Amino acid sequence: MAACTTIGPPPRPPADAVVYVVGRGWHTDIGLPINEISGPLEALERPFPGVRVLTVGFGDRRFLLTRDRSPLSMLAALLPGRAALLTTALRTEPEAAFGAAHVVRLHVTEAELTRLRVRLWQAFEHGADNQPVLLADGPYPGSLFYAASATYSGLYTCNTWTADVARAGGLPMPATGVLFAGQVMGSARWIASREALLRRP
Repeated sequence: MAACTTIGPPPRPPADAVVYVVGRGWHTDIGLPINEISGPLEALERPFPGVRVLTVGFGDRRFLLTRDRSPLSMLAALLPGRAALLTTALRTEPEAAFGAAHVVRLHVTEAELTRLRVRLWQAFEHGADNQPVLLADGPYPGSLFYAASATYSGLYTCNTWTADVARAGGLPMPATGVLFAGQVMGSARWIASREALLRRP
């Protein structure tokens, strides 16, 4: 009888860790609660004591740091070039900071969270002291620009990067063809809807 018994796949570990996907117009960020940041990534929270959530976004370095929004600058950003990461420290929930319509909460297991943290740390350029390379203050209080290890281009945008980091955390983001914020946010909302169905009793 044992040979005829159907044995299903082992149960998935609890997906209790939270990952935020944040839409900021044409741009997207990935975010983590501070209690889920550990290891080398703790260097990112040290400048902001009391922070609750840290978000990270990727972009063309010149475009971000000069804040030049002219058509010529935007066209130049489509060419491969150095990139930067903008970290934003929140003292409130992302929904309060950006609006609930622009934030999707997703869940990963502890093992997936570990992989996401590794991928996020790899996204930063590290100096001789193995610390992230700080470039400048960000555009508003509680934000800083760091050097990114990847190259920005019209084929690898801020939204491509967000999808890559989320996928490293086990989230089923598309592996190719992601360029626009709507693609990332649409995928995140679909994942959240699927999670809600799976969590129903």
